[in-house]
Amino acid sequence: MKLRHVRAVAVFGIALVALTGARGSSGGSCGGGNGSSNSSSSSSGSDSNSSSSGGVTTGGVGGSSKDRAQRDVRIDDCALSADRKNLVAKVTITNSDSSAYLYDVTLQFKGAEGSSSANLALAKVEDLRVEGGASKQAEATTPYTGGGDGSEYTRCVVVDADRVIG
Repeated sequence: MKLRHVRAVAVFGIALVALTGARGSSGGSCGGGNGSSNSSSSSSGSDSNSSSSGGVTTGGVGGSSKDRAQRDVRIDDCALSADRKNLVAKVTITNSDSSAYLYDVTLQFKGAEGSSSANLALAKVEDLRVEGGASKQAEATTPYTGGGDGSEYTRCVVVDADRVIG
């Protein structure tokens, strides 16, 4: 390698270090953080972790607030209301911590796998306070927009859940 190439590589390396602001071995980020990622993943929306019959507890593995909130939610029933105007999801939220939390849960009513006959239907439970070590039941409802008996909806799943100290 010629001397001018060595000089060019050295200048490039110095410029790169100067522009990125070498911060030591902990890395760095443009946002002024410490190089760690704030992203999280959850299994919300995963059909394999939820069920409309049998009261399967939803949630994934991990320690984020959303993961813990999802593990606290059990779907007890999903059905069309007696007056055929609303889809109703009955849930039980069990807070296994010692502090009280406010829970927000979003459920989606779904049709059979591969079926497109069911319209998008979401229902929410918002700001449900559950004391530490206690359980509380709630209903999430959304208007039924279909024209039949609701049979196009075969299950419901938790698509989002979160909790904050309350």
